[in-house]
Amino acid sequence: MTAGGSTSNERELKTRSCPQWWLLAREAKIPDEVTSVKRLNRVPHQAPFFLFQQRLNCAAMSAPENIHTKGPANLRDADDATCVEAAAILRAGGLVAFPTETVYGLGADATNDRAVAAIFAAKGRPQFNPLIVHVLDAESAARDVILDSRTRTVAARFWPGPLSLVLPRAPDCRVSLLCSAGLNSLAVRAPNHPVARAVLRALDRPVAAPSANPSGAISPTTAAHVARGLGSKVAMILDGGPCPLGLESSVLDLTSATPTLLRPGGTTREDLESVLGPIAVAGAESPIASPGMLESHYAPRLPLRMNARAAKPGEAWLAFGPVPGEGPAAAENLSPSGDLSEAAGNLFAALHRLDRPDFTGIAVMPIPEDGLGAAINDRLRRAAAPREG
Repeated sequence: MTAGGSTSNERELKTRSCPQWWLLAREAKIPDEVTSVKRLNRVPHQAPFFLFQQRLNCAAMSAPENIHTKGPANLRDADDATCVEAAAILRAGGLVAFPTETVYGLGADATNDRAVAAIFAAKGRPQFNPLIVHVLDAESAARDVILDSRTRTVAARFWPGPLSLVLPRAPDCRVSLLCSAGLNSLAVRAPNHPVARAVLRALDRPVAAPSANPSGAISPTTAAHVARGLGSKVAMILDGGPCPLGLESSVLDLTSATPTLLRPGGTTREDLESVLGPIAVAGAESPIASPGMLESHYAPRLPLRMNARAAKPGEAWLAFGPVPGEGPAAAENLSPSGDLSEAAGNLFAALHRLDRPDFTGIAVMPIPEDGLGAAINDRLRRAAAPREG
């Protein structure tokens, strides 16, 4: 046992497996942390990285308070001036929540280790869960990831838009290793929202931005959702109104010969296959290579019951399509006409409204699996999954 509390074998493993992470942690004089192997059962290769990231999270929590914490005035209307101000906060290492066409993102300068670590600390996010990095376009992405001809074809067709691409990190990648969670790949996307793009232009750096909510909770589609979930943990919340799509991006892995859909989302599998041909779909036991792959995710506080034909006493009712009769008084309809695009846009906002202590649960009507229905049902299945603790 060494003076620092680690055996020589442990120190050798950490130094050999992740020298950059380990050296940075030692330079910061961040103490060792003990973690649960149970949480790493799908990512054993990331265990040394996981230890490093917990130490960096400790450092993020000790960062200057005025960078990461503000009072009620942190909610600001989005305009040219506040987008420039937001970029200045990001450049200083602070956190900014901003709207995209999918959901609100919790942004940090992706090239700043401690700023990225502050995302994990603010959200209470599992340290082995990678982050999506936002860029303006394919040329901006090419500074940090490797784009082959297939990737450029996909980006030309779907960017800017709700598609994240998992790509190999470039040899001189500037993006913090924390965003990759110990992997040699990086998830990147170009958002299609004027506020997000204005912030990216003003900052002129990539922005790491998972959904701006406590980890595992319902995703935020309004600034009010962000304020309620994260409050003063964010230096600024840019209010750009409700998110138009209201559902996270699809995540497509292009690091191997066969494209693999890791997470269904705002770009449908059918649209992707129209460009790429047949694509694979990640299974439940696939390694965690992108956000949105945890079994329990996007969850309200109340238990959620899928494919319900009627609400039980005490349950709130989440409907889809025409509903005979009046239905329960506590009800939301994702789309009375049965439009999946409308349903996707209303999903998270409806769950927020129904997630109230006066109900015992939320019953959800069946929703078709085609098109955007696949992404809607993915979110609902993860929201209904058993939770730890």
